Amino acid sequence: MLAFILRRLIQAVMVMVTVALVSFMLFQYVGDPVVFLLGQDATPEQIRALRADLGLDQPFIVQFWHFLLNAAQGEFGLSLRQGAKVSSLMAERFPATLELALVAAFLALAVGVPMGVYAALKRGTFTSQLFMTLSLLGVSLPTFLIGILLILVFSVTLGWFPSFGRGEVVQLGWWSTGLLTLKGWHHITLPAITLAIFQLTLIMRLVRAEMLEVLRTDYIKFARARGLSDRAIHFGHALKNTLVPVMTITGLQLGGLIAFAIITETVFQWPGMGLLFIQAVTFADIPVMAAYLCLIALIFVVINLVVDLLYFVVDPRLRVGQAGGH
Repeated sequence: MLAFILRRLIQAVMVMVTVALVSFMLFQYVGDPVVFLLGQDATPEQIRALRADLGLDQPFIVQFWHFLLNAAQGEFGLSLRQGAKVSSLMAERFPATLELALVAAFLALAVGVPMGVYAALKRGTFTSQLFMTLSLLGVSLPTFLIGILLILVFSVTLGWFPSFGRGEVVQLGWWSTGLLTLKGWHHITLPAITLAIFQLTLIMRLVRAEMLEVLRTDYIKFARARGLSDRAIHFGHALKNTLVPVMTITGLQLGGLIAFAIITETVFQWPGMGLLFIQAVTFADIPVMAAYLCLIALIFVVINLVVDLLYFVVDPRLRVGQAGGH
């Protein structure tokens, strides 16, 4: 177990260093931060002085080392567009993105798993075929189109939900949440559904496929031969084993929800990190872009590590394989 954790930690460090290198290269090849800070009318003396102050006149490896040290402390300098600390901007936007991703993940699991189980147990029925057809639509339609359609129907036509913003939020220390207010839930509903639809259909199809595979295994046949009820077989044995790979995919998809909420946040003007990143790309705000890339990579690495550990605990075959390897 300890060797397994150490290997995963070493891999995580290598991934983070690689992402940090990619982020650092933005400073080298995507515009010149000195020009952004001083403007086009700056004199050569002013440019040289600022480059020296920022350490941009040092060798590449020295600059990268300083970048790594600062990134490890969560420091990425000042936003070129807003003039505020990047760490403060990310901390201000992170709660909105995390809440949106968590609500979307809950919706995807709460709806996708039952639909997948039903589609597997009642395959061939009209409802099962309808679920599979809807899942194809959910996988095929782009997220921005789903969001625009939801806004058109539920905001413009029916007027049931707002089409932008986060609504009323409550401050809990440095954390801001809209999940404790009615208006907050009112505003998060459409963005969460938009973000959840693709994950929901993916989970549904995965649960259905895994459930059908498990129902064909020998131990399910033995359980039937022992006279166990369908309910005990389906939910006590088959579903429990079906959820092992689903847990892995769902954990990784949570990182994807946080990383790829960019489109949803842009469509609904949701004040999260994705919208901040889009604005940074528009204005070539390199420090914000670099911080976003590093943070998303860290989230993926942490989630992947946690999922690997949970998978190691849940699946005894991995523990047996580790013991055999030793």
